[in-house]
Amino acid sequence: MTDTTDDIAEEISFQSFEDDCKMLGNLLLEVLQREVGAQMREKVDRYRTLSQSACSMRLAGIEDMAELLEKQLASDISNMSLEEALTLARAFSHYLNLMGIAEVHHRVRRQKNVASLSKSCDDIFYQLLQRGVSPDQLYETVCKQEVEIVLTAHPTQINRRTLQYKHIKLSLLLDLKDRPDLTTEERDMVIEDMVREITSIWQTDELRRHKPTPVDEASAGLNIVEQSLWKAVPHYLRRVSNALKKHTGKPLPLKCTPIRFGSWMGGDRDGNPNVTAKVTKDVSLLSRWMTIDLYIREVDSLKFELSMNRCSDSLSKLAHEILEQECNVGHSHYPRIEIPRTGLLNQQDGPESPRSPMAKSPSQNSLRNASLIAKRKMFAESQVGRSSFQKLLEPKPTKRSAIAPYRIVLGNIKDKLMKTRRRLELLLEDLPCDFNLSEYYDTSDELIEPLMTCHDSLQSCGSGILADGRLADLIRRVATFGMVLMKLDLRQESGRHAETLDAITKYLDMGTYSEWDEEKKLEFLTRELKGKRPLVSPSMEVASDVKEVLDTFRIAAELGSDSLGAYVISMASNASDVLAVELLQKDARLAVSGEIGKPCPGGTLRVVPLFETVKDLRGAGSVIRKLLSIDWYREHIIKNHNGHQEVMVGYSDSGKDAGRFTAAWELYKAQEDVVAACNEYDIKVTLFHGRGGSIGRGGGPTYLAIQSQPPGSVMGTLRSTEQGEMVQAKFGLPQIAVRQLEIYTTAVLLATLRPPHPPREQKWRNLMEEISKISCQNYRSVVYENPEFLTYFQEATPQAELGFLNIGSRPTRRKSSTGIGHLRAIPWVFAWTQTRFVLPAWLGVGPGLRGVCEKGHTEDLKAMYKEWPFFQSTIDLIEMVLGKADVPISKHYDEVLVSNSRRHLGDELRMELLATEKLVLVVSGHEKLSANNRILRRLIESRLAYLNPMNLLQVEVLKRLRTDDDNKQLRDALLITINGIAAGMRNTG
Repeated sequence: MTDTTDDIAEEISFQSFEDDCKMLGNLLLEVLQREVGAQMREKVDRYRTLSQSACSMRLAGIEDMAELLEKQLASDISNMSLEEALTLARAFSHYLNLMGIAEVHHRVRRQKNVASLSKSCDDIFYQLLQRGVSPDQLYETVCKQEVEIVLTAHPTQINRRTLQYKHIKLSLLLDLKDRPDLTTEERDMVIEDMVREITSIWQTDELRRHKPTPVDEASAGLNIVEQSLWKAVPHYLRRVSNALKKHTGKPLPLKCTPIRFGSWMGGDRDGNPNVTAKVTKDVSLLSRWMTIDLYIREVDSLKFELSMNRCSDSLSKLAHEILEQECNVGHSHYPRIEIPRTGLLNQQDGPESPRSPMAKSPSQNSLRNASLIAKRKMFAESQVGRSSFQKLLEPKPTKRSAIAPYRIVLGNIKDKLMKTRRRLELLLEDLPCDFNLSEYYDTSDELIEPLMTCHDSLQSCGSGILADGRLADLIRRVATFGMVLMKLDLRQESGRHAETLDAITKYLDMGTYSEWDEEKKLEFLTRELKGKRPLVSPSMEVASDVKEVLDTFRIAAELGSDSLGAYVISMASNASDVLAVELLQKDARLAVSGEIGKPCPGGTLRVVPLFETVKDLRGAGSVIRKLLSIDWYREHIIKNHNGHQEVMVGYSDSGKDAGRFTAAWELYKAQEDVVAACNEYDIKVTLFHGRGGSIGRGGGPTYLAIQSQPPGSVMGTLRSTEQGEMVQAKFGLPQIAVRQLEIYTTAVLLATLRPPHPPREQKWRNLMEEISKISCQNYRSVVYENPEFLTYFQEATPQAELGFLNIGSRPTRRKSSTGIGHLRAIPWVFAWTQTRFVLPAWLGVGPGLRGVCEKGHTEDLKAMYKEWPFFQSTIDLIEMVLGKADVPISKHYDEVLVSNSRRHLGDELRMELLATEKLVLVVSGHEKLSANNRILRRLIESRLAYLNPMNLLQVEVLKRLRTDDDNKQLRDALLITINGIAAGMRNTG
């Protein structure tokens, strides 16, 4: 039942897991007795017992008794008062979250107790060597691997950040309780702390009362880095390095990192008017600020650790140069007390307001007053400001020779880092900034150089054990995170660029750009790209939407590729879509360069077309061929991007457009064609996978997904999005994050050195085409061509009410239309997941399989399942999601919420669901769903006693709310059930 943990679902011991679930459940009941009274506590326990009995009966095949118990439970719930319904919803929602915490804890616990984990670096390196890969080839491939995990702000994280923190604290307490050296008294104290934490959770509002801003979303992403990835990355890189040394004799070089991180938080403006050019600039600066702040903390710890005097000649020379420089300017940074600041950085750390200069709105900040800034700076730098006691703490010149050289160098690094941080604060406040380039760090190379000098010195003096500790970890962090933690991608829809060029061509009396045919567009764009004059006049007046696009390109020019990653074009369909962005980017860089009197920082951004719909996926290879056939573009790629073309493929919209099966096949073919196109022009390619969290949006186990890509599409490089609740689930705890990073590394390594098998014969491809064609026709006939379906969807699901969740800054629709076409993929999948019908992931699959089986190809499908990784993973994911579907629950939604005239549609779909299950089992050869993953099936079953009542309660609340839609308490109750069901299903959209 959990898309987020299937990579390592086998890593759990059920007996201890169930013991902890029982303990946490009892603690919750104890809290309920105190908070809501014994009578309500007994009701909650009674409903749980009734639900558990119904589940047991259904699993045992006693359907009549199960249905009787479920009807009794539904009847009891329908007679509840609103206050009782709220309490029940909260209790079951919290219990499902507690089960999730226990599950994560036991995965971590299992990892600690297993000598060699499957899919680990140690395991996969050994396997590859046994299969004929040479140690040198293995070493070189790992060192050259380039994987980038891109965190996005897609609105699927249901839990407030406050509750996420409390859940992490409970997980840490579970870990503490497991320590064998605890006394009985100490263990009792840990359990008391758990009771306090659960009480705090119960007394905390589960619901977001306001929509997050894009900066809030970016802060949440940065928080994941600070709380988890910052600790996980050095651990992960040590694991890679140790495995490499064991199997090849050589460790991973310190400055080599197979994985980096990117972000869309604050850069993704596709359909989100709240992401402006200023937001992008602020988020980028905020990311830089947090990076520097984290480095300062690490350098402080290193200064304490590296207290020795013996060093290399090069380090001694560097230390003396620093001392001489400080004597010349008349100040020193030796052990001194910092004057506490007020304003920007004097805020308390906390889950809802991370320690950052943007925790308060700049407009509210007292540092807006530039003269106050100047006075504070004068005070801090004056002799009075430094105070006489601070000078007493500074070493006298005669004592300086005794100061450890490492501390001199690290003190200088810290001093420069603090000036770098101060400069960023001024930039964030739009205040004058007069720092010289030599006073702050601008690139990661500038920071790594003195750190490597310290490392080399320790190694040469026989202190390798110290060199490879905290110092090596810091160097690896700098190599991974650079100066920005995560480079920010920009994303905008292709139509917005066409509108901007319309404004420009009309201003220049050239006509309307968007009305030209493709060849005329390419001729114009290529001619202008070859020219050296700016295209946009500073005096040109444009509409606000066009101005925002131009402002975004201007910010991109000011920040450059040192801070930003790729410029992604959503809904790309032609070569002109890419060249349009290249032209607007070039024009902005010319303008900014002319104003500042020097070249723009960094290089031009990579321009990445995103192919999303089935039609665009089918044309992806042709678009890339057209682009690479243009001399200017090909030379530009070779010169500015090291002969590397990046192409993004979208899973969400293609799935909503044609159904999951057809989308999977079209994505496979599109990747094959794009790789072939780039090979024809001797251009390297990186595929960027826009995967969602749920199966319906391309989600599923990372390892399985990478291992089933077309041969040749993963050649040591990969980019992939991690969205919403997946970010917290995969990277929220350092131990889990280490494991996920390792899985990314080993999966990409295997796909590079031992690519998955292609279809064995052309017949298999032909069968896929036939299944896909039938599947797509069936899917579209239901979703887009049946005039009753839209109303059925609105009645049978809580789709209309999802907007009240306040989980994202962007609207749920791209355009103000009520049709499914303009509904975003997330609420489309989210709504069906809530009702346990999970329709987007399986609709159309049954008719497609049935169509080829009826023609006598059943044995061919079985052979495809056994021998073709892509087909096997597609069927396995569909089987996994079918295991989550629940026919009786979805039927209950229809019986209560859907009008009589449309219930037949739900009945027909449920019959199709059952038929699809049988066909999938025939192909996979399994006796029942998820037979190849017993742990996963058992996890599903363990949640049903709490999940089923949440669905019954949601139906009742929806029924009442649709006749009393202004009732805020009813709305709260509904939102809590949505939270609870999302926790039980372990994914949202």
